[in-house]
Amino acid sequence: MAVPGVSGVSGVSVGGRSFSAADYLVFGVMLAVSAAIGVYHAWADRGRSSSEEFLTGGRRLTALPVSLSLTASFMSAITMLSNPAEVYRYGASIVFFGVSYAVMVLVTSEIFIPLFYKLSVASTYEYLELRFSRAVRLLGTVFFVAQTVLYTGIVIYAPALALNQVTGIDLWGAVVSTGVVCTFYCSVGGLKAVVWTDVFQLGVMLAGFLCVIIGSVRLQGGLASIVSDSRDGGRLVFQDFDLNPLRRHTFWTITVGGSFLWISIYGINQSQVQRYLSCRTMSHARYSLYINLLGLWLVLLCSVFSGVCLYSVYQSCDPWTTGRVAAPDQLVPYLVMDILGDYPGLPGLFVAAAYSGSLSTVSSSINALATVTVEDFIKPHTHLSDKSLFWTSKGTSLLYGALCVAMSGVASVMGGVLQAALSITGIIGGPLLGLFTLGVLFPFANSAGALSGLVSGLAVALWVGVGAQMYPPPPEMTRPLALNTSGCNFTASGNFNWTSDAPPTPSGLADWYSLSYLYFSVLGAVTAVGVGLLVSRLTGGCGSEVESRLTLQKEDTVTFYFFQLLKNRVRASWRPRTAMGLKLDNANPGFCDVELDEKLPRTLR
Repeated sequence: MAVPGVSGVSGVSVGGRSFSAADYLVFGVMLAVSAAIGVYHAWADRGRSSSEEFLTGGRRLTALPVSLSLTASFMSAITMLSNPAEVYRYGASIVFFGVSYAVMVLVTSEIFIPLFYKLSVASTYEYLELRFSRAVRLLGTVFFVAQTVLYTGIVIYAPALALNQVTGIDLWGAVVSTGVVCTFYCSVGGLKAVVWTDVFQLGVMLAGFLCVIIGSVRLQGGLASIVSDSRDGGRLVFQDFDLNPLRRHTFWTITVGGSFLWISIYGINQSQVQRYLSCRTMSHARYSLYINLLGLWLVLLCSVFSGVCLYSVYQSCDPWTTGRVAAPDQLVPYLVMDILGDYPGLPGLFVAAAYSGSLSTVSSSINALATVTVEDFIKPHTHLSDKSLFWTSKGTSLLYGALCVAMSGVASVMGGVLQAALSITGIIGGPLLGLFTLGVLFPFANSAGALSGLVSGLAVALWVGVGAQMYPPPPEMTRPLALNTSGCNFTASGNFNWTSDAPPTPSGLADWYSLSYLYFSVLGAVTAVGVGLLVSRLTGGCGSEVESRLTLQKEDTVTFYFFQLLKNRVRASWRPRTAMGLKLDNANPGFCDVELDEKLPRTLR
């Protein structure tokens, strides 16, 4: 077993180790199985060649595979590489994302799933035309395409870092390989292939986490030792309830900002909504979401504990500060080669896991992009046959696969992968969430309000987001934890200074640009709703009538039936006692409960 942190050269191998034949075999098997799933579904559905079959799986899927696909879709290589690095640098406070996941599931299940499912739309943006106007629909679709292409570029780039770090394979060769494999099985097998490859790839991701955790626990002499090291190093401090919105990560920024962020992903994002709509019933769609919550919690805990293990192993000899890795996102691959390089096949399993995370997200994005393009841009303006639309969908998948690979070049200059990905999602996803919220919850909101709200929300969120990239918040707002090199037995090649690279912030804008990146989605959503309501009121929206199916009705929610059941049980438990002749003291003999019940307002019965 290697001594952690004392061996290796960044970028090609660690301690002279590189990929063995067994590692390449494991990695190759993962790619082959993913491609084979696409080929299988193309062959199995060869008699049902329709655009609906290709884009929505014929709406016949069940809760379990859809739930696993939901978990895999946004738990990408970013989770595999950046979450542990986040814990290593800033501590384990990201575990509070588990609270925001729960809020997201409740809101999505009660508000958005009933709406989209009863309308039976293929594209979520079709709702915007039904509720507002075609202009709102097209603008919403354009925003979604921009968000997804940028996000997917980051997701493609992230695992290429891992491959480059542990094998020496050319970085951009790995990027192109990711895009080619994803595009192949998306274009061949459609949504069914995407869902079932997600199921397989989620299993591979969990296996990769287990490799890191088990290897670290064995090296450090047990679980208690790892927890003790991390506690002493300040990585397990959870009592940060500071309300300051400028702080990067606190309980409130993660739970409040994280809730808005994840609702914008699971509530209205085409990649996720498309899976709900592929379920055979609304109950299956809701079950898939709640099962997915368990999966999200499991993956989050695995990624956080991997970060704790990472710190325990390198607590006295940080590979990043000493120049052994070029970026924090390479720390976990470095750890894998350092402690597992002597076990053929295990490094390959981890890289396959990181690659699986990327494949699952990219394939979901490509499928969603193809769907909105066909449904929102092509189908309304053409009279193509269903067979022509089927082949158009395949061609669109190929086109977006190539575009996403090209956009990964942007990711190479965006710094930390986790923050860059979530910033893009928040900046564009927040205003879109505000737009859908206007339509679902506010019947008097009109098209003018929707357009102005969406544009205003994006402008404000983009201004702050770009400003934060140009003028990063100071260390007192991000609060990175100390990294130690006192235990290294070699000469450090460099020393990292947390404050030297930050340019001066213009006077008067410091606080504004220091807003936590998790609040970008909150800022965009609140601005979109506020401006939208104001403009709607000024342009006569209060006098408009909206179909009930286009807004949330209390009968659509499970909560309504739960309270109805509870109320009926309370009433049932009371009435038998009066029927048995039980009387209250000083009861008026002229009192008639039946008559009173009829005169009560409906809300009090």
